[in-house]
Amino acid sequence: MAASASVPVVAPEFTQQAVGYPSLFLLVLIGALVPVVPTGALVSSAAVVAFHRAAPLSMALVFVTASLAAFLGDIALYWLGRRGMRSRNGSRWLEAIRERAPEDRLAQAQHKLADHGVAVLVLSRLVPAGRLPVMLACLVAKWPVRRFVRGNLPACLAWAATYQLIGVLGGSLFDRPWQGVLAAIVLTVLISVAPGLWRRLRGTATG
Repeated sequence: MAASASVPVVAPEFTQQAVGYPSLFLLVLIGALVPVVPTGALVSSAAVVAFHRAAPLSMALVFVTASLAAFLGDIALYWLGRRGMRSRNGSRWLEAIRERAPEDRLAQAQHKLADHGVAVLVLSRLVPAGRLPVMLACLVAKWPVRRFVRGNLPACLAWAATYQLIGVLGGSLFDRPWQGVLAAIVLTVLISVAPGLWRRLRGTATG
């Protein structure tokens, strides 16, 4: 009995944090490199859980984890894209960026990048499906990695703060965390599909 009493008990909340933050970091990092993971929904869901814990440190850790993972993932993808631009055969990373950056979106991004510079890079992460066309425009314009880093840092901070606020909003509407997570996911999905629906409606109206 004495031996069993001396074994330290790990708090469930500590275990959840020890697993949750590294998982959030890896998923957001992978989502930045492979743009099929709904990283915004992940950040919003993590923010809902942190909100219901009522711990300011948890909210801060979600923000730091998400923004750092997004930043490192973007830098890695941009570096791989630059290698692909210099290579005769390109690279699968560069092709992945090109596949998700249609010609009309790329031309628009290039025009805005020439006019407004780094500010466009900051806004691109807040616009659904806006990150990769602007990143490809930076690659075509042969921006050095250092210049891309200067613009991408505030972009990732603004992105993490925006989706964390969406999570806080979802968490504040409901008493149970799972309800807030569901609301946050619905909000992020609506935000992501709204621009595409708007473009289709405009195309139908003009056509």
